[in-house]
Amino acid sequence: MRANGLDTPWGRADVAALARAGADAVLLPKVESPGMVREAVDALAGAPAALALWCMLETPRGILNAAAIAAASPRITALVMGTSDLTKELHARHTPDRLPLLTSLELCVLAARAAGVAALDGVHLDLDDDAGFEAACRQAVALGFDGKTLIHPKQIAAANELFGPTAHDVEWARRVIAAHAEAAARGQGVALLDGRLIENLHVEDARRAVALAEAIETLARR
Repeated sequence: MRANGLDTPWGRADVAALARAGADAVLLPKVESPGMVREAVDALAGAPAALALWCMLETPRGILNAAAIAAASPRITALVMGTSDLTKELHARHTPDRLPLLTSLELCVLAARAAGVAALDGVHLDLDDDAGFEAACRQAVALGFDGKTLIHPKQIAAANELFGPTAHDVEWARRVIAAHAEAAARGQGVALLDGRLIENLHVEDARRAVALAEAIETLARR
């Protein structure tokens, strides 16, 4: 659930109320510093330990402090790009290739990976622009984002398809895991699969793909 920002008269009271609302996470907009994170965590006093805090980065100061924000509290599990407000704050333009935002997008992913949290891309505002939405999702996947924030239910299916592993991805991942396990059983640290060298780093990516596919399948059965 999204709270008002801590720079508004309602922000702290919103966060305090959400501590007891049964939400899985609190989305805090316009986070600009570790101090704002600490203020939000203080307002969450008494909340369940599992209640997560998602921090939106949508100002230049927030982007420049992304690494410190991501590491400011164990409650933080995701950084979320606020691309619309950030574009305005940068005096930039909305372009199909999102080139004006590229540095900010990459800094968000870098900060998230350094802190071990998720990175979520910003919204696509044109609901009739299916091709543009797909292109933005594919770009975000290529940059390393874990998912995308959405503004309408019609975008859910496409986002799930584009950010989730394909059947081919999962099949390849399982083969990578099996090939490396067979090599390890022979006392070898690397394997060769279809002419490709397989090392530990590839196995880690493969296990992540399989885990994501299994999580998606579990959700689909609910």
